This record gives sequence, C-alpha cells and structure tokens, in this order.
Amino acid sequence: MTMRTIGPRELAALGGGGKTIDLIDVRTPLEFREIHATGARNVPLDQLSREAVLQGRSEPATEPLYLICRSGARGQQACQKLLQLGFADVVNVEGGTVAWEKCGLPVVRGPKSISLQRQVQMIAGSLIILGSLLGWFVHPYWIVLPAAVGAGLLFTGLTDNCLMGLLLAKMPWNRVKP
Repeated sequence: MTMRTIGPRELAALGGGGKTIDLIDVRTPLEFREIHATGARNVPLDQLSREAVLQGRSEPATEPLYLICRSGARGQQACQKLLQLGFADVVNVEGGTVAWEKCGLPVVRGPKSISLQRQVQMIAGSLIILGSLLGWFVHPYWIVLPAAVGAGLLFTGLTDNCLMGLLLAKMPWNRVKP
C-alpha cells in the first residue's frame, strides 16, 4: 500500500497517452461545480468510502486512484483515508486544481460561488467583531466568543481540519441541486 504524488502535467500526459485515469475530486460539490479538471468525478472527502469510490470505478483494482482537491491538502487526507480502507495504490495530484489550471490543462467551469474558505473567513471575522463589541458594551463574558473562534482557527491551522467549513458545506446554499 503506497501513497505517491504526481504533478498535473505528468498525470495529463498519462491520460493523453491513452491510459485510462480514475481521477477523483474530493472537494465539495459546490467547489467541483465551479471548476474541476476535465475527466474528474466528484466524491467529497466527507463522503469518501470504499463503496463510493468503487461505484464509479471502471479500471481494474490494480490501477492507481488519482486524487485531486483545490491545493493538495484534502487530496493528501483522502489518500490516507483510502489507504486505511485497503486501497493499494493512491496518488495525490500536487497542487490540486489550482496547479492543474495554472498548467493550462483542460477544466470544466460552472457558475461561480463564494468559496467555503471565504465563507469561513467572513463568519469568523463577524463573530470576532460581534463578540468584541458585546464584551465591550454589554458584558465582559462575551469575550468568550472571539476566544472560541480564535481557538477554532488555531485548531484548523494545526490539524488542517476546519469544523466550521464542514458545517458550512452542509448548508442549503452550498448544496448542488441534482
């Protein structure tokens, strides 16, 4: 069981050489709809399971699974998860969709939306301002709110898991209608 990385150009060359590539994009459906590598299929990280991966797989089990996200971090998490689920060969696309697009490789574009990262930043900033104002003008105990947001941001930075982002991804405005 191995986890490797591959550059976007190298992966595109494999696909261009006639080899069938099973490219799984692990971002949210909203992010996937906005832009994704041509030929990728969407299996969000929080829904990643053996069944979900095998459901759309047409290649033999001996062929590697290629995972892509926005910049590479979620792809790496997905690789670890798939290795734990028993997949033998998983490959993370270095730099993710951002690098894929920068290389000038073909992408599918859909309607624009506010990214989860920006949504998290807007909500975290609003909660910090609100808690600070309430702590100053209403009661000092409100200072707990910006402290909790700061702790959440620290947790996200240390673990690369954003709980607020996971919650926001499930909100109705972030769901893609089938």
